[in-house]
Amino acid sequence: MKKALLLTTISVAVLSASVSNKEIANMFMLGFYGTKATPNTKIYNDICKSGLGGVIVFKKSPIKRGAAKNFTDAKSLKSLIAGLKSCGAKPLIAVDQEGGLVQRIKLTRSYPKASVVAKSGLGSAKSIYTQMAKELKSLGVNFNLAPVADIALNPKNRVIVKWGRSYGSNYKNVISYDKAFINAMHSYNIATSLKHFPGHGSSLGDTHKGFVDVTKLWKKVELKPYMALKNSTDTVMVAHIFNKNLDATYPASLSKRIVTNLLRGKIGFNGVVISDDLQMGAIAKHYTLKQRVMRSINAGVDIMLFANQLNAKSNISIQRLTKIVRELINSGKVSEQAIKAANIRINRLKNRLY
Repeated sequence: MKKALLLTTISVAVLSASVSNKEIANMFMLGFYGTKATPNTKIYNDICKSGLGGVIVFKKSPIKRGAAKNFTDAKSLKSLIAGLKSCGAKPLIAVDQEGGLVQRIKLTRSYPKASVVAKSGLGSAKSIYTQMAKELKSLGVNFNLAPVADIALNPKNRVIVKWGRSYGSNYKNVISYDKAFINAMHSYNIATSLKHFPGHGSSLGDTHKGFVDVTKLWKKVELKPYMALKNSTDTVMVAHIFNKNLDATYPASLSKRIVTNLLRGKIGFNGVVISDDLQMGAIAKHYTLKQRVMRSINAGVDIMLFANQLNAKSNISIQRLTKIVRELINSGKVSEQAIKAANIRINRLKNRLY
């Protein structure tokens, strides 16, 4: 009995050892506080030694307290990003740059919101987004968490429609302008992310704040942009919305039925799947950190985003996240195959960008 137990322990150890901590860390994208990336800074070592897959940068914290979170001007951002890349790693350097309200980099110019762009015509859209891509490229950003693929179906929507983040209520127009956005980014070798799958334009609530159920509001037409652009976009961002007709148990970002069966299976998307911020109230109030990580991986999510926006003193570190995943692997609650598959997709994207 003791011998059998020892062999089992050894087998588990060997099994867990075949996935490295760097492969685990590669599945995370973190926000961080700090304006420099030198060998004596944590974020530099997180990328260069721990294998953190990517970062998301902000000019200032959304809570509008204190100093700038990562940069104050173009010079400081370029210096920061150069430092993040200086050790030879291939980090994803992401930013939310849609235009309008969601425009994290507002330095030399401001970009119009989607609803305004949609009224200006595709020619104008191409010009606007090419300029945006050129600016991002000059700064060192290689991943834009946009465009919004949500269809403006609900006039009372407080997250997308209210702020003009959608290109309209006609899915064909949404597809056309999303395509123009993606092409502009790709012309400067910047990755894109269609969001928020499986569709946030019909919702009433705000997933930043709490649970959002779209069961009675969501329509199948909201999948059209993803079906049309599955071979154009690099990544798809999955929302935290709940729809019991798609999954009666879990919100989209934690749902295997929605990520693996619907997005990868029925729709046929073969790129990288990234979660919306896993610290948002819609799921953080209902699932522990360990549950969020476990459910995300088992759903088929490749990159788990933790923006670390709320409090500099309560940042979630890559060391803590790596430890959680290692425990999940060792206990059999997460498979090594899922980690390996995610790394193949992530590294395929990184190799296109570097």
